[in-house]
Order: sequence, then C-alpha cells, then structure tokens
Amino acid sequence: MNNDPNVDEVQEPILTAPPEVRQIIERVWQVEKSRLDKKSFSHINDDILRIVKEVVR
Repeated sequence: MNNDPNVDEVQEPILTAPPEVRQIIERVWQVEKSRLDKKSFSHINDDILRIVKEVVR
C-alpha cells in the first residue's frame, strides 16, 4: 500500500468491495480514462449502465 494514509483511506472501500463491485469500478475507470485520453467529453451514463448490466448478469 501507499505510505500516505489519505490515499489508503480512499482506496480502502475499493479494495474491500465484493469482486463484482471492483469489476464495475475498474471497467468504468478504464472507459473514463479512455474518454479523457481522447478528450471526449460526451456523457458516460450509457457506458456505465451497460457495464453494470453486464456485470450483474
């Protein structure tokens, strides 16, 4: 882990989340990162909804 307690506090809920939640977080993060790299500022809601539906199935 990181030596900075603030970073650990932020990451703790992610690290202790169930695998399905961690998968959703990781996939949404990847989509958002890709969008930022492309400087795409359109809405991400449809992408998030698709990811959640896929993981929940």
